[in-house]
Amino acid sequence: MSAVSIFNDVIGPVMRGPSSSHCAAALRIGRLARDLMEGDMIEVLVEFDRSGSLPTTHESQGSDMGLFGGLLGWDADDERLPDSAQALENAGITLRFETVDVGDPHPNTYRLTLRNAREQHSLIAISTGGGMIEVLSIDGMPMPMDGGYHETLIWLPKTVQAEFEADEVLRHAAGDLHVFQVKAAAFVRTEHLPAIAVKRLSPVLPVPSRKEMRLPFTSCAEMLAQDGARQTPLWQLAVAYEMARGKFTERDVIEKMIAIVRILRKSITSGIAGTQYEDRVLGHQSGRFNELMQAGRLLDGGALNRIVLYVTALMEVKSSMGVIVAAPTAGACAALPGAVIGMAEAMGKSEEEMAQAMLASGIVGVFIATRWTFAAEVGGCQAEGGAAASMAAAALVTLAGGTRDQAIAAASLAFQSMLGLICDPIANRVEAPCLGKNVMAASNALSCANMALADFDPLIPLDEVIDAAKSVAERMPREHRCTSLGGLAVTPTSLEIQKRLSAKKCGGCGSC
Repeated sequence: MSAVSIFNDVIGPVMRGPSSSHCAAALRIGRLARDLMEGDMIEVLVEFDRSGSLPTTHESQGSDMGLFGGLLGWDADDERLPDSAQALENAGITLRFETVDVGDPHPNTYRLTLRNAREQHSLIAISTGGGMIEVLSIDGMPMPMDGGYHETLIWLPKTVQAEFEADEVLRHAAGDLHVFQVKAAAFVRTEHLPAIAVKRLSPVLPVPSRKEMRLPFTSCAEMLAQDGARQTPLWQLAVAYEMARGKFTERDVIEKMIAIVRILRKSITSGIAGTQYEDRVLGHQSGRFNELMQAGRLLDGGALNRIVLYVTALMEVKSSMGVIVAAPTAGACAALPGAVIGMAEAMGKSEEEMAQAMLASGIVGVFIATRWTFAAEVGGCQAEGGAAASMAAAALVTLAGGTRDQAIAAASLAFQSMLGLICDPIANRVEAPCLGKNVMAASNALSCANMALADFDPLIPLDEVIDAAKSVAERMPREHRCTSLGGLAVTPTSLEIQKRLSAKKCGGCGSC
């Protein structure tokens, strides 16, 4: 799979839905499946392994909404997504969901079988966290894809020799045929070949994949060794990384992040103004918080109160299917931007300075994603909230004009205090205790940023903290990793809320 990109894997995608590892990833898988069928489907079978996370979460956490939108060819921030099920039915596509016992090693595995009047194909893919995906196989053939290439699949007789100019060409045996999988920056020409079939799968990532690239570093230790005593600001090191990863100019990288900052600020404003959505646990609360804050009737938290307000507003936008940015995930979408934008506004900083802070957070996220994951289904909420706190701490130090080493120290301190955090959504919705965990992550980030600015010693290097979190996750019970089978998710009140929401959704009979 391609190297991590800040804009692919860490700060993004721009999306709607409660969960990036469910909704945005499922949408991208659906888009690839649609291309495999050339947009022509009459029946789709979706299978989930019984031991994975999806049998209990696919409906309430947005997998269905995202997958349906992808099969329809929509984008992750399309305003029609909440109505994607009806749109799919209107398109004449029949869907079936089944739970199977196949022992899939990854908890977020999608097994799709797609059929039209002429042909049938299968696709197996996984959601790896933060909206990122990996296709494992097509029609039973190992066929790795990350969604960053133009993928041309060409079925040819085994007697035919073919060469292509591409980043990578894989050849798979299929009976009397060979299937060439051609990864390139554009679809390759095939009209000169005696092809039995050709499929063209378009990229679904904003930053294309590239085989030949020279990244300046992929771990925090490598970055520190390379930069040495220069103490280059962390945001500038992030720019250098993304320039190498995406073939961008420095200005390209900064402008891309400024655009994201503007999306986030708009979402915060809409959240404070008020949001509505029927199928959610919590209603609009940020407006009341704002009224009391403006009236001076809250405890004096300084800039932290503004941060809490912004975190709450973003979480409410997410739960009402508004536009948010997975930073690094939808479940943890509010801690980082709420902390950065809230503090930056309190300090009178510009949008470019906000973007620089977000870039500093992005390179911390690169180190986490390269070594581990953002998926709560794999690592618990320490993978989402812990990563968000770590990234936000580095960003806040950057806003304050701290050094490279202080930003990294803050990231380490913040992550250390989040190890072991479980993922246990109440009523199977990504709202609570997610809201509290996002607020905790942002508050933790602010505290650790100030500690690092005062040169507190983090003791454990950031790379080692990430490895420790991974080790903790490997020992964490499945029930505590976003399955709605443990923690607060199985309290009597949580189950009652879930029953009430289900009854309202199906018509109110109360038997579901």
